[in-house]
Amino acid sequence: MTTPAEIQFKEVDLDAVADAPGKVVVFVDADGKLDAGARKVNTLTRKALARFLDSAAFEKMSAGDVSSLGYPAGMDAAAVCVVKLGRRPSSQEARKAGAQLAKSQGGKDLLVMAGTIARADEIALGLALRGYKFDAHKTADSTPAGGVTFMVSKPEEVAKSAAPMAAIAEGVFFTRDLTNEPANILTTDDFAARLAAMQELGLDVEILEEDELAKLGMRTLLSVGQGSVSPSKVVVMSWNGGGKEAPFALVGKGVVFDTGGISLKPPAGMEDMTMDMGGAGVVAGVMRTLALRKAKANVVGLVGLVENMPSGNATRPGDVVKSMKGDTVEIINTDAEGRLVLADVLWYAQERFKPVGMINLATLTGAILVALGHENAGLFSNSDELSDAFLKAAKAEGEGAWRMPMAPAYDDLLKSRIADMKNVGGRMAGSITAAQFLQRFVKEDVPWAHLDIAGTASVKKETGLAPAGATGWGVMALNRLIADQYEQ
Repeated sequence: MTTPAEIQFKEVDLDAVADAPGKVVVFVDADGKLDAGARKVNTLTRKALARFLDSAAFEKMSAGDVSSLGYPAGMDAAAVCVVKLGRRPSSQEARKAGAQLAKSQGGKDLLVMAGTIARADEIALGLALRGYKFDAHKTADSTPAGGVTFMVSKPEEVAKSAAPMAAIAEGVFFTRDLTNEPANILTTDDFAARLAAMQELGLDVEILEEDELAKLGMRTLLSVGQGSVSPSKVVVMSWNGGGKEAPFALVGKGVVFDTGGISLKPPAGMEDMTMDMGGAGVVAGVMRTLALRKAKANVVGLVGLVENMPSGNATRPGDVVKSMKGDTVEIINTDAEGRLVLADVLWYAQERFKPVGMINLATLTGAILVALGHENAGLFSNSDELSDAFLKAAKAEGEGAWRMPMAPAYDDLLKSRIADMKNVGGRMAGSITAAQFLQRFVKEDVPWAHLDIAGTASVKKETGLAPAGATGWGVMALNRLIADQYEQ
């Protein structure tokens, strides 16, 4: 997998600045006050830094912005990177500064003169997250990543606080890699194998194959994959870092490629459907993070891995399928397949693990894009408490989410003449009726939330902490939710 930059934390050594290769980073607050590192650079460059701070260019910079002074006299460095940041920045300002440094790095070594600045660990996280590149399938040599060294006044203390953030970065990278992979590489077999490899981190990983799924009665899930030569699977990842309490459950949609099945999608843009396993990717990334940071909680992550293809064996519109729960579903549109996968996995998670709460994630509907664009995921829930806790965690991590309505009236749109329900409710309120469908497979006493991440899992333009492509949205928010609500 793509690995985040290895960041070292060392004692401040002002004598090392003059001979440092690559780029030297200094921090200056809004009023132009210089710390020891910046004063050293200012002296070496014959007050070039001070002259820049008096310029209109510095005045226009916002908190977290970076400007480069190329080939500074008196230093071996290729550039001095000037970061405008207060001594006590917010978490988001610190991460923004780190992300901007990653964009400015250009394959050079970075010597970051952080000194006593607060949230150096958050700056390092932003730098690591924005430094992601997915170039596994490029034949040309890519620009090598430079090394990163933070000089801080208390390196051991900062390194300790940065360690769990390094685990978050690795979880996000794992999610991004999975979501970016083309479908001829990330088959259901390959996906399951990558998850099984996380047993090395202390996760218990179990792979349920098609014959086992059939015995369990997971017919709605199996109906989605029956047109593909790739076998459908359910992978169960368990992290048992708590006591004897019941686990919190995460459930992800893992459609490795979605043609729409017999209800075939238009050709234009279908190549983007490699990201339709984004929900499963987020679950996998969260489980990796929890294992790496040795979270003191019990969490189980379940993903349904299928491929939705048209063939002579594919599910047809009009077919009726019985779920593991026992309810029957009339398949109106085979392109509304994610909810069929989740229905069985949600029920299985409750039957087997009796979770204290449950969140599912899925790139489920185009309707959520119409409603919220790429800025927010749609949140649907039967629990104000769980919903509020997640929204608080998402806000703290800078990951946009917005709660959407649910109501019995929307259920009426799912009525079927020949079965217990239809799998779609028509054009109106498409993301809401999808959530109402899922809620039918959630027991009344289980706090549950559904996250529709169709707009946030993968984007065409870069975001604050990610290049264009897979974002890893949700890993940080869910990790914080678990830390805040379920760790001992």
